[in-house]
Amino acid sequence: MPSTTMTIRVSTDVKARLERLAESTQRSQSWLAGEAVSAYVERELAIVEGIRQGMEDACAGRTVSHEEAMAELQAIIDAAQSGRA
Repeated sequence: MPSTTMTIRVSTDVKARLERLAESTQRSQSWLAGEAVSAYVERELAIVEGIRQGMEDACAGRTVSHEEAMAELQAIIDAAQSGRA
């Protein structure tokens, strides 16, 4: 996959810890930083997408009441507890 260069600022503590990690894992600091940024972006995009989908659902009326949700959760809890008895 093609890549590009990006410059970021981190605290001296984070840089020192990244150096330690790079030495311990025999990976470059650049590779580790790239992996960290990639994981962060994927996680945050999933959160943002979930929020967007939830807002669309709410606007379209695709919701359940608190009472319905709690009843469903209680049924799941009851089923799990009865399976252990």
